[in-house]
Amino acid sequence: MLEEHPLDPAVHDRKGFDCGVPVFNAYLQNLAEQHRRKGITAVYVLVAPAAPSIILGYYTLGAAEVDALHLADADRKRPAAPPCAVLPHGTPGLPRRPAGSAAGQTAPCCAVDRCMKARTQVAAYALIVDAKDTTAKAFYEHYGFTPLADQPLTLYLPLGR
Repeated sequence: MLEEHPLDPAVHDRKGFDCGVPVFNAYLQNLAEQHRRKGITAVYVLVAPAAPSIILGYYTLGAAEVDALHLADADRKRPAAPPCAVLPHGTPGLPRRPAGSAAGQTAPCCAVDRCMKARTQVAAYALIVDAKDTTAKAFYEHYGFTPLADQPLTLYLPLGR
């Protein structure tokens, strides 16, 4: 079983993390802590209880808005008016493992759960993510995300359904 923790540079080994995607590795190793301190984004890491310093995956959350006109036809009528408050979900950095690995399955679930809890105190229509490619897009579609009408690699998951 994996645990989810806010990034803590005193505990978590960012330099030892390698998900196979250089830009995701560089973000965690060089920018994540600075962004966390400045309130730009919240960074969460997945760790095994027996080895809490080893990061098995990470994701980020922040705040933003999207014009409701970019939502899929089925969701366009739901928001009261554009723009819609959304919670951006940084594409998770996950180690090189089979697609069904625990970290790969846990990261999106943790992000959605955290957003649902936050939604009780802060308005947010959806969780939104920018997929890096069509493989990442398929990953998010598997979890129920829908592409924006005019940006096929930007997907969202309504939180109020």
